[in-house]
Amino acid sequence: MATGILGQAAVAAATNTVVYTVPASTVTVATISIVNAGAYPAVVNVAIASSGTPTASEYIEYQTVIDVNGVLERAGIVANATEAFVVYSTTAGVSATIYGYEEV
Repeated sequence: MATGILGQAAVAAATNTVVYTVPASTVTVATISIVNAGAYPAVVNVAIASSGTPTASEYIEYQTVIDVNGVLERAGIVANATEAFVVYSTTAGVSATIYGYEEV
C-alpha cells in the first residue's frame, strides 16, 4: 500500500500519457495536479480509463485550458483496480502528479 506521490510524468505534446495505474486488487483515492510550465497555454484532457486510450465516457476534464504557469487540480478521485490516470496536452511543458493513497 503506497501513500504520497503515486505517479509523475512530463506529458508529451499531442500524446496520451499514462501517469499512474492503480495496482490489481487495490482502490486509490487521489488528487491529480497538472502544471503548465510551458511558453503557451495548454489545452488538456484528463481521464480515468481502462487503458491508455480513453473512451468518451472516461474523461473527467476535456479541452480544459491551463494558462502559462497555471495549475489544474482535481481532488477526491476514487479509482478502482487497474484503472489508469491518462493526461493529454496540446503543448509541451506540461507535467502531471498523482498523489494520494492506495487501499487493499
